[in-house]
Amino acid sequence: MRGVVLAAGQGQRLKPDTDDLPKTLLPVDGDVTILDIALRNLAAAGVGEVGIVVGFAAHAIEARVEALRERYGLTIELIHNDRTDWNNAYSLWHARDFYAQGALLVNGDTVHPGSVEKTLLAAEGDGILLATDAVKELTDEAMKLQCGADGVVTTVTKQMPVESAYGEYIGVSRIGADIAAELTDALVRTYTSDPNLYYEDAFQLLADAGPNVHAVPIGAVDWVEVDNHADWAVAREVACRC
Repeated sequence: MRGVVLAAGQGQRLKPDTDDLPKTLLPVDGDVTILDIALRNLAAAGVGEVGIVVGFAAHAIEARVEALRERYGLTIELIHNDRTDWNNAYSLWHARDFYAQGALLVNGDTVHPGSVEKTLLAAEGDGILLATDAVKELTDEAMKLQCGADGVVTTVTKQMPVESAYGEYIGVSRIGADIAAELTDALVRTYTSDPNLYYEDAFQLLADAGPNVHAVPIGAVDWVEVDNHADWAVAREVACRC
């Protein structure tokens, strides 16, 4: 099982701290960055090879990649996104060869404990498995899920009313080799229809086509998606407990 980390974004709401730094390199525990935590979690889950999709300020990650390889004992390949003004559906498409045989996908702005990756690896099922927080109180900004009784995801969207949602996708998933080619096709359909769409919109296309996407509850764990300075403050608290 390989790992894919999406780390091409700037984080406009985190300026000026991200003026020349991708938000994945924001420190959250001393000199430990968000990217460090993602790589540490993947290594702890037994992943040996990781592709990092870079874009905005890619040079900052390039300058650290050798140290990251040594620190976590990983084979790391940088995958370059040539359109950093497009959203992450296009970023994930760039990693299509890397996830072709199955991969753990981690958003490069999510701080969470390594138990999440281990839960996904231990879960049964094919297709795409979404790490899902079904415990925390949801907000309008959450990437919300609707599911059937068997955990099959029918809807993935931020626009869903909170009261209709089962839980929140936290930005970590397992892509099965059986669905990889279909995912690549769905990503192309997504970003060509609108480059501002998310890869979760491609997941929705797969969910519309059948029981291809499943929610995997992760239990009561501390995690945060870092979109703004308030989130970054929470990330510094969460990282100390990861």
